[in-house]
Amino acid sequence: MSDAADGDVPDGAAVFPLIPEGLGVNPLLLGVVHAAVFLSGSSEEIVHPAAADEALDRLADYLQRIKGPDLNKVREDMNALTALARQEKWPKELIQALMSMLDALGISGKEEGGTEEE
Repeated sequence: MSDAADGDVPDGAAVFPLIPEGLGVNPLLLGVVHAAVFLSGSSEEIVHPAAADEALDRLADYLQRIKGPDLNKVREDMNALTALARQEKWPKELIQALMSMLDALGISGKEEGGTEEE
């Protein structure tokens, strides 16, 4: 964490932009998004690919437990993040990552008691 604070993030590290608190996105979801972007987008020199895949699989396993209104809120938050990304003209790769993250994590399909918002 001190490297990031000093601005010395090594080349090959996938770093997600800081999300403003005022957007109202659940801070736990933001932590998951930041971790997923780092694990999936960082080079092999930064994160061992097999270790990253294992960690991403665990994240997906846990996120697949989200149901009903909580899942709807996650979808709303992801939509808010995507809208912010477009408004601030983030790189296309980051916008695509947001749009595909729920699919990649296995929680984007219709859930019992949920609504489809993608």
